[in-house]
Amino acid sequence: MNSYTEYSPSQIEQRSFEIITSELESKEVVINGNIPVSSLPDSASYLAVIKRCIHTTADFDYSKTMYFSRDAISILKGLIKAGATLVTDTNMALAGINKRKLSTHGCSLYCFMSDEEVAKKASEAKTTRAHVSMEHAMGLDGPVIFVIGNAPTALMTLCGAFDEGEYEPAFIIGVPVGFVNVTASKERLIDTGIPCIVNKGRKGGSNVAAAIVNAVLYDM
Repeated sequence: MNSYTEYSPSQIEQRSFEIITSELESKEVVINGNIPVSSLPDSASYLAVIKRCIHTTADFDYSKTMYFSRDAISILKGLIKAGATLVTDTNMALAGINKRKLSTHGCSLYCFMSDEEVAKKASEAKTTRAHVSMEHAMGLDGPVIFVIGNAPTALMTLCGAFDEGEYEPAFIIGVPVGFVNVTASKERLIDTGIPCIVNKGRKGGSNVAAAIVNAVLYDM
């Protein structure tokens, strides 16, 4: 039986990452299905993202299911440094992103899911708020980083607009969770070639989406 020990909040996070690091030593951490993270020149940045996903879920499957498009982390860091806008598909993801860190780079952060105009348009068109909120976000000026942790519909909307030549997302974090269209939407995102970070399969969530953003911010 494990003994209980009192820790401060900062000690809890530190100890958690010590445990994660220790347990990963006995596993081969890979990205994109078969690329060992240890073989990458910037392996520490990839590990930072993977470890924070594990930290927020206590799920070590993230050590083998993450997908990063070519130069994904350096592209994402460059967009943040340039003050790109971030748009989430849930208020939970919005709440989970470290706004103080983000603001130091001059980035704006939005979620339009509760916007009255979005709700009205979705009701009139008999479609989802996720679809309309992505359409709304496409009207923003400048490069947009989309942070999708819940709605595969949001991913499909962005991919459809890209395929039709109507819009080009600067970057997509695509980690919706669930059973319906989730895996298909992630695979479609990968196939577009849009710069992205994805967790393949059913797992993900708003907490994972926010964790990925925070991992990159803390690594900058």
